[in-house]
Amino acid sequence: MALKTETIRALQKFASCDIGDALVRLGVPNGGYLPGLKMFSPGVMCTKSKMFGPAYTVRMVRDSDKSSPIPPKHFADAIPKDSVVFVSQPKGMVSACWGGLMSTRAKALGAAGVVIDGRFRDLAEHQGLGISLFARDTSILGSASFTRSSELNIPVTYSNTEGGESVVVRPGDFIVGDADGVVAVPVEKMESCVALCQERYDIDEETRQCLENGNEMGPTIKKLRK
Repeated sequence: MALKTETIRALQKFASCDIGDALVRLGVPNGGYLPGLKMFSPGVMCTKSKMFGPAYTVRMVRDSDKSSPIPPKHFADAIPKDSVVFVSQPKGMVSACWGGLMSTRAKALGAAGVVIDGRFRDLAEHQGLGISLFARDTSILGSASFTRSSELNIPVTYSNTEGGESVVVRPGDFIVGDADGVVAVPVEKMESCVALCQERYDIDEETRQCLENGNEMGPTIKKLRK
């Protein structure tokens, strides 16, 4: 689906919270929210950093899996410019599936950031590179003998381990990550999402002004958030 440049730019100015609320209203499972992910780089929970870009997905499998496909090239060499690398690691692994050298390659190719549905390692290297990186957790172990890449740019499912619905992340869906969390925006919902985000932003600004003027929360919310 071809997106207008102004739609992409408009979405980029909103926070993950704004976008998640809008996607809930649009009926997107879990509001596109990917719970359990934490910002580790460029700083832990850095409020001045934001990740934004279309997803480039990588499905990992256990190294013992000999039946799944093998990609034609190393997945780190196929990263599109301005994309967010979204790596789906098999559940229950103690090893990392992403490390400092991969972030070095990703940055050289112009990646907008990295999301690891699993574990990564070499925290200092990622922060030194200044690359945006979100993950479920860390590990000291590399991927060798644990996992390998299998399929590139296919839909992958992010399982919600904290209750709620799973979210399918497809190639080209926009990934937005900030200190509050990560949200996946279906490309076909972007224009509607932008409109709802702007609508709620305007209401919130009016609400904020009322509260700063000493108005009570209850009546203000009832009046403005119909």
